[in-house]
Amino acid sequence: MLSALARPAGAALRRSFSTSAQNNAKVAVLGASGGIGQPLSLLLKNSPLVSRLTLYDIAHTPGVAADLSHIETRANVKGYLGPEQLPECLKGCDLVVIPAGVPRKPGMTRDDLFNTNATIVATLTAACAQHCPEAMICVIANPVNSTIPITSEVFKKHGVYNPSKIFGVTTLDVVRANTFVAELKGLDPARVNVPVIGGHAGKTIIPLISQCTPKVDFPQDQLTTLTGRIQEAGTEVVKAKAGAGSATLSMAYAGARFVFSLVDAINGKEGVVECSFVKSQETDCPYFSTPLLLGKKGIEKNLGIGKVSPFEEKMIADAIPELKASIKKGEEFVKNMK
Repeated sequence: MLSALARPAGAALRRSFSTSAQNNAKVAVLGASGGIGQPLSLLLKNSPLVSRLTLYDIAHTPGVAADLSHIETRANVKGYLGPEQLPECLKGCDLVVIPAGVPRKPGMTRDDLFNTNATIVATLTAACAQHCPEAMICVIANPVNSTIPITSEVFKKHGVYNPSKIFGVTTLDVVRANTFVAELKGLDPARVNVPVIGGHAGKTIIPLISQCTPKVDFPQDQLTTLTGRIQEAGTEVVKAKAGAGSATLSMAYAGARFVFSLVDAINGKEGVVECSFVKSQETDCPYFSTPLLLGKKGIEKNLGIGKVSPFEEKMIADAIPELKASIKKGEEFVKNMK
C-alpha cells in the first residue's frame, strides 16, 4: 500500500522549483530570523507554490524580509516584528510553519529545551488559533514529542481544534534515513524512501528499514549501527558545529519538503504521503508518527505502521513509555498555564 503511494523522497522540494503551476499558498513562518527560519524562508520564497510569505520574529524580520523580497520569484514577502504585529502576519494564512525556539547546544537534551520552547509554542499557537484557525499548523520547534500535544491543547482551549491540521514535522528523520541508507548501498538518495515512525527524539525515532523502497538488506550489526546513527543524527550535527548551533540547513530543507507536500495535497494532487507526528490511534500513544496520506483538508488517511520486523517491533515497544511521558508533559504544561 505504502510503496505504491510513496513518491521518491525529496521529489516535492525539487518539483517546487520547476513546476509551472501557478498556485497561491499563503504561508507564515514564525521564527523567521533564526537558524532554521532564514534558510526555510529562502526555500519557500524560491517556490512557485507560494504566493504570499509572511515572516514573524521578535528581532530582525524587517531585514530578512527586505533581503528575500529582492529575489525574482512571485511570492510577496513581508516581515512582522514583535507580538503586536503577529495577528496581521497570520491573517488569511493557509499554512503556518513554526521553527521558533532555542536550538540545542552541546550536552543539551531536547528536554532541556522544554521550558523555553513550550512557552514560545503555546504563545504562537494561541495566536494561530485566534487569527487563522483554519490554517495547517506545522511545528518544527523541539521537543516535537511535547510541542504537538501543547499545540493541540491550545487549539482545544480556543474551541478550534482539528487534529487533521496539526503536524509535528519529523521529515528530517526520513531525509536522514534516506541519505544514510543510500550512502551505504550506493543508491541515489532521491529514489530511496524509508518510513520513520514513532516520535522525534532519540530512541522514539524508529526507521522502518524493512519497509524501505527500494528493498535493502543489512546484517544485524550494521542495521543496529545505522539505526543508532539515524536516531542520534541531530547530536552528530550539534557536536560537529561545536557549540555554534544545531541542524538548521537540513531541517530547513526537510521543513520545506513537508510544506510543499502539504501544499501539493491542498491543491488536489493525489497520492502525497509524508510521515508526521500527529494525533493517532495506531498505538496506545495518543500521538504517533506514521506515514500519512495528505489531502485538501490535511490528513486524509493514516496509513499506519504496516508490517514490521521483530527488531522494529522491539523499538516501538521501547519507545512508547518515553513518548507517553513527553506527551503528558506537553498536555500538563497547557493545563497549568496561567
